[in-house]
Amino acid sequence: MTSDGISNNGLAGSRFAMEYRLNHLDVVGSTSQSTFGIPVQTGFIDKNMSTENPPRTTVFRAVDIAKIYQMGEVNVHALRGVSLELYEHEFVVLLGASGSGKSTLLNILGGLDVPTTGTVHYLDRELTASDESALTRYRRENVGFVFQFYNLIPSLTARENVELITEIARDPMDPMAALDLVKLKDRANHFPAQLSGGEQQRVAIARAIAKKPKVLLCDEPTGALDVETGIVVLEAIARINHELGTTTAVITHNAAIARMADRVISLSNGQISGVHENASKISANELEW
Repeated sequence: MTSDGISNNGLAGSRFAMEYRLNHLDVVGSTSQSTFGIPVQTGFIDKNMSTENPPRTTVFRAVDIAKIYQMGEVNVHALRGVSLELYEHEFVVLLGASGSGKSTLLNILGGLDVPTTGTVHYLDRELTASDESALTRYRRENVGFVFQFYNLIPSLTARENVELITEIARDPMDPMAALDLVKLKDRANHFPAQLSGGEQQRVAIARAIAKKPKVLLCDEPTGALDVETGIVVLEAIARINHELGTTTAVITHNAAIARMADRVISLSNGQISGVHENASKISANELEW
């Protein structure tokens, strides 16, 4: 598997990392279509070896990771030799149908799960060599999570739900500042039952970013929302990425969302089926689906 659409050959991580680090050089190559119809470049020639753009900091490096779940006598291969790198400050969409392995991959990057084989590094830390206590510290100090369902505490106001995180974080953001980032400062004293679905999801985003995480991992954040509300939520996520520089990964089955990402990593059957870099992104309010 390679990350540019060529089937399994073990060169995925190094090839697309090199391609990404060339960072907007003028290249030529053939293209193919990924599973979701996004053009994927399958070969390139550097026409201008400029060094004006230095390599970006690698936040995550996963090498040949596999995940096998045992269901009775059946082995379910959720991931099959996935290699990838995610970079500082970028907005990445992990795109795939249900069962493609995208949630499993996100959980492994977030330290919620561990691969059966392979290695995962966060900066200079090998997550796959960490015990449960170390993974808990890693999640607490570095990762913000946003899930499809909001997981707010019903008896607490929006501000109090955010304060749950700020009370245990090392250098947290002011809860009201976090709510202001998602444009909910005026709803701070409302309980979840008094908020719409989109507002509840934005409170969940504020809670996730209030501890100033280096990474924001979002699992189908618009999956339970209508189009209009989903766009408002995506605007909030994009604003966090842009204003705070938080490395952001959003997993989705919705190909339209891919157009607002820096890079799109497509998954199918537990493997990376393609990697596409958007030459020009669009804003969330320009999305249609």
